[in-house]
Amino acid sequence: MATETSKDELLQLVKRFSAYLTVKMSNLFSFNTPDSRSVGAVAGLAVAIVFTWRWLRSNSGPQRRQPKRQAPTTSSSVVTTQPNAVSIPSGGVCSSSEDLRVQNVVDEFFQTVKPSLGQIVRQKLSEGRKVTCRLLGVILEESSPEELQSQATVRSSVLEVLLEITKFCDVYLMERVLDDESEQKVLAALENAGVFTSGGLVKDKVLFCSTETGRSSFVRQLEPDWHIDTNPEVIFQLARFIKYQLQISPIRPERTAANVLSSPSLEQFFGST
Repeated sequence: MATETSKDELLQLVKRFSAYLTVKMSNLFSFNTPDSRSVGAVAGLAVAIVFTWRWLRSNSGPQRRQPKRQAPTTSSSVVTTQPNAVSIPSGGVCSSSEDLRVQNVVDEFFQTVKPSLGQIVRQKLSEGRKVTCRLLGVILEESSPEELQSQATVRSSVLEVLLEITKFCDVYLMERVLDDESEQKVLAALENAGVFTSGGLVKDKVLFCSTETGRSSFVRQLEPDWHIDTNPEVIFQLARFIKYQLQISPIRPERTAANVLSSPSLEQFFGST
């Protein structure tokens, strides 16, 4: 009887553990896109099964038998009544204790599990293979074409994310400039930052135009899976043609299309800060 009760409790513990772990994994890999949510659910279920099996094996070893306690012969009446008084715990207390043990085990497990930046990039981009991105306000410190006439500076905080994206995606950078000197300053800044040394991006994939409409035309011709921009008008015009867009803005836009996400910066979107 005791063995069956123990098995039932273990089964309930495993069920709670699997459900809790699946939710944890779904939250970990959920990045607000339909494809990534399904991937997170499948990944959560797979890890739940594997981790539950390993956990069961570690707890299914032979149990040490507790030595029988000799009951005092002088108080037999107390011995016969006392065990019955404490052998049946409250169902609510038992359930709460099991839930707490499950949560503690899962929390300890996830303390050691942290996805790499490469994994986050792939999940966030929903395995997209082509990305277009404007330079001003995203990759560069400068925010206007006029500033590029004086200097061009690559944001150090975004460099790691950009290089990681180029490992998995065909990346095109583009910007509106006022003169040829500005183009040269941008290319020199990117080269000095090491953007072209990783092998994922070449100078021919840095495009320049003289109008915002020209940048929109570049994007439509390239047909990327993702476009990253700061101009809400460009984002709005491309929403019908591009699968996903990321609008970089310090203030969350009030109205966006369903396929448009927003973030204060590219590195914050990928959680690298």
